[in-house]
Amino acid sequence: MKQISRLRQSIAQGGWRYLNPTSLQFRLISEIAILSVLSLGSVGLWTGWKMQQILIATHQQNVEYIAARFPRDVELYSEMLSVKTGLQKTINNVSNPSLLIWVKGQDSQILAQSDSLRAESAANTAALMSLAEMPSQPQVYSIGDRYVVLRGSSLTVKNKLLGNVYIAQDVTANQQQLISALQGLLLVSALAIALTLTAITLRIRRSLRPLQEMSQIAGAISAEDLSSAQLPLNRAPSEVKELAETFNLMLSRLSSAWENQRQFVGNVSHELRTPLTIVHGYLQSVLRRSTNLSAYQQEALETASAEADRTVRMLEDLLDLARADHGHLYFRQEAVLLSALVVEVAEMTQRVSNRQITVTAPSCEIRVQGDRDRLQQVLINLVDNAIKYSAPDQPVDLILEQTEQQVMVHVRDRGVGISLQHQNRIFERFYRVDETMTRSRDGTGLGLAIAKGLIESMAGYITLRSKPAEGSIFTINLPLWKPLP
Repeated sequence: MKQISRLRQSIAQGGWRYLNPTSLQFRLISEIAILSVLSLGSVGLWTGWKMQQILIATHQQNVEYIAARFPRDVELYSEMLSVKTGLQKTINNVSNPSLLIWVKGQDSQILAQSDSLRAESAANTAALMSLAEMPSQPQVYSIGDRYVVLRGSSLTVKNKLLGNVYIAQDVTANQQQLISALQGLLLVSALAIALTLTAITLRIRRSLRPLQEMSQIAGAISAEDLSSAQLPLNRAPSEVKELAETFNLMLSRLSSAWENQRQFVGNVSHELRTPLTIVHGYLQSVLRRSTNLSAYQQEALETASAEADRTVRMLEDLLDLARADHGHLYFRQEAVLLSALVVEVAEMTQRVSNRQITVTAPSCEIRVQGDRDRLQQVLINLVDNAIKYSAPDQPVDLILEQTEQQVMVHVRDRGVGISLQHQNRIFERFYRVDETMTRSRDGTGLGLAIAKGLIESMAGYITLRSKPAEGSIFTINLPLWKPLP
């Protein structure tokens, strides 16, 4: 219950902190970002191109007008003056500081040019001349730090071809305004994309939050949380809401099935324990009083008695698990002197098993918050497992460690070890790493599951580290006891 509550709080506060490239959220945001950049980029490119065409058309009209009247003005002046003088006179009349005009003869010699062209640098003049030689479409050309619209046409005076006239209109100010406008458009587009993506990201994250909750709850849920693990459906999209409702129905069915199973196990264990205890008692009584039994009959009765005893112990374990599942196990939460308890368990086990049990603990007293009897049960269980799965000449180590917040008890053996594929399931009920091996060691498959449940009920947890053929280390972590002020 607490784990699910903490999980929901972390989801509500943090959301998805890291974007997974394979996640639906990442893909949606990436696709929308690409589409936004392409669409706004296309609009920006088209707008810039259109504004450029408008700029060219505006100045092209002026250049076209000057080019159209230029031959007539030259003819008028040529009637009174020489052709070359008439050319220069016409250029002087129509030119201004922003208009560059020159006339080339058929021999590529300059016949006349405007004063504004003479004032240009040699590099700019050479660049203009080279551009003029190319067949040009109306467009803006960059000359040094200036921009011009260039047009060239043939010049015929008195039905005689004199050469070509070239007119270049300086549009630097307009072009700079256009560039500034395009930069502003680019900035606004980038800001719009950023704001749009932020809004879309928040919206997608909110819409997909039920899916995230389903994934994380499904990964963290345990059998005890099935009845309370319901996915909230507030303001979820209809498609996600349908999936969430189906998920909640599935949890309800699983909760009912799990509750029925627990009740069944508890009831069956309770009903079978009494008759099996009676059977075991009668078998023991027959064995004690038998004097005329054959060896085969004696062995058969001993085997039956041992199996009955084993079954009774398994039923006791099942009843403990059923009580723990229903919250009916009683725990005395008190300060337990753990260092003394570990020494007591080691001495008791060593007397019964004739195995070497070593204890390593700090010199100071270590106290934890918990139930002494339950802790003793867990320690005996772990030490018993360590003895069963290690060689008779190998010792079992009990090691105590203390930090500022918790106490750790390590139960270490040097036995067969547990492979990695089994370590994640070793605390499951009835799970056996090796069926034949565990059968031969008289195990029920419930000891570790009970130990895990008891430790977690005392606000602790139990972990395992193991390597095949090197041994295993079971570690109990318990909160340190702190007296009330």
